[in-house]
Amino acid sequence: MSGTSEGPAPAADLIRPAVTESKGEASPRTDVPDSTGFPDSHESHQSPGSLESFEGGRFGSAFSAAPLAMAVVDRDGLVVSANDTFGALLGKPGAALTGLVAAELMDLKSDARTWHAYREVLRGRQAKLSCTRRVKHPDGHVLWVQVTVAPLPAEEHGVLLSLTDISARRELQARLRHLEMHDPVTRLPNRTLFFERLSAALEAESYEQGGTGRIGLCYLDLDGFKAVNDTLGHRVGDRLLAAVAERLTRCADEAGYARASSPLVARLGGDEFALLVEDSTGTDQLAELAESVLKALQAPFDLSGQRLSLSASIGVVERHASGTTATGLMQAADTTLYWAKADGKSRWTLFDPERNAHRMTRQALASTLRPAIERGEFTLEYQPLVGMENGRLRGVEALVRWNHPQFGMLTPNRFIGLAEEDGSIVQLGRWVLVTACRQARRWQLDHPDEPPIFVSVNVAVRQVWDSDLVADVAETLAETGLAPHLLQLELTESAVMGSAGRPLQALQALSDMGVHIAIDDFGTGYSNLAYLSRLPVSVLKLDGSFVRGFQYEGEGVAPNPADEVIVEAMIQLAHRLGLSVTAECVETSAQASRLRRIGCDTGQGWLYSRPVAPDRISELLGTKACNQAS
Repeated sequence: MSGTSEGPAPAADLIRPAVTESKGEASPRTDVPDSTGFPDSHESHQSPGSLESFEGGRFGSAFSAAPLAMAVVDRDGLVVSANDTFGALLGKPGAALTGLVAAELMDLKSDARTWHAYREVLRGRQAKLSCTRRVKHPDGHVLWVQVTVAPLPAEEHGVLLSLTDISARRELQARLRHLEMHDPVTRLPNRTLFFERLSAALEAESYEQGGTGRIGLCYLDLDGFKAVNDTLGHRVGDRLLAAVAERLTRCADEAGYARASSPLVARLGGDEFALLVEDSTGTDQLAELAESVLKALQAPFDLSGQRLSLSASIGVVERHASGTTATGLMQAADTTLYWAKADGKSRWTLFDPERNAHRMTRQALASTLRPAIERGEFTLEYQPLVGMENGRLRGVEALVRWNHPQFGMLTPNRFIGLAEEDGSIVQLGRWVLVTACRQARRWQLDHPDEPPIFVSVNVAVRQVWDSDLVADVAETLAETGLAPHLLQLELTESAVMGSAGRPLQALQALSDMGVHIAIDDFGTGYSNLAYLSRLPVSVLKLDGSFVRGFQYEGEGVAPNPADEVIVEAMIQLAHRLGLSVTAECVETSAQASRLRRIGCDTGQGWLYSRPVAPDRISELLGTKACNQAS
């Protein structure tokens, strides 16, 4: 009927529907509620006549003429009298409301909390009730009213129900919320509204009552957008973002065709956008959406005569909503977006749990690297360097291992890159240097009748830049008593060939000290032979890729002549420059024979020995290492 409310207000619109003003305990009552929840009218303390006298008394004219919509309600919840202002809000004369149930006029029964509080006010057990209700006027427009229920003086045995039209305020609040929740450039939902929707979609009641119970997300970043801002200005950049938003919205609308709803498109900030798919049907749906977005953005943008082209990278995540958090979903999407960028941009990439597990492991290792050095979790193994002419042990390369309490024994490729990134390579490298030199000196003292063997230690270029490597080496040699010529430092070809300034000075100082400098993995980097002649280098270590071409056994198997020509040329060049050559990855006796024939000085590889503990090196001293392969 006209004047009835249009359903309950959302919970957020209730203004303290429970006790709002307490005056302490009400006086004891003997009323017994009837089946409707109100006291039996026959047991009321006074007849409604007292309320009628209130209206007809000295306050009657003020009540009728008041601009505030008011109605007097008895203890049974019936309207005794309503002024015309009250009636106008409901589209009826005030007198026509007499005898009607006030709770039905305002739909106060629609939620249990408000209904309970209203009855408590009627019974005199609660001082006041205030809530918000949406009311439909007979002419069709909707009003938002503030409903206040307060008791009349005790002798009147009733309550005063008043209404305040707050429609204008609600409309202003709605406009302000829209501005707060939408991006001013693209007019899309912003980050705040996106996370509000995402959090709501992940609540159990959202997916347990129907739907697929799954959720999907396309996390989008524009490739090269910063260059547009930097070269053409932010005004053009904003117009480009708005144009991108239009295309994304069109893609979402097309994806939502014949479905329950379209994906939510939001701008999360900068040039980042998101398309949220609730009740997704699987990865195929998200992949199709990502493909349509990439295709839509491939077409050039025409902005007032300026023709711009761009691409995007998209991280795609699709999973069960149950057990998923907004933070977890966004972290997965952000990681996957990074993969898409790293894989070459202008593409979409689907979240891969195994790839993510590897990333998480990498992060776990990075976070515990420095403490692991302090806890002594690292150890050294040594791989023999063998003279090609006689098969005798001439030196060893120190190889660091991390005995991780969770992941077991880790080889250098799992953590050296991390150590170089965070700078802990300096601390770790210093430990390796001291430990290896101390061990080399111990072998020398334990085997005084054998020619002393040298120890080769790998050095990262960051150790040269971030520490005083020359001072560290000098201090270590003095502390351990190892002769300088028994220490060899290995640097990669790319690091050594690019050396200038401080690194080159450090290498020269070490060479002048008597320490040998070796270039590791030679032949895979710059191979600047002219520069090589000016470096204080004494050893070249041929990369294993050259040596593997020598793998053949017996007669009748024709080797690749190019492999031997290249290696022989490098060996001859090194010898002409006064350098010795070590071949890495020697695995067969045939390889060793060919390398020996073309003049290679030393060999290193599994033919002789895998990296082993120090006591195994002690056993190899004085023997032909090539006969001790393990």
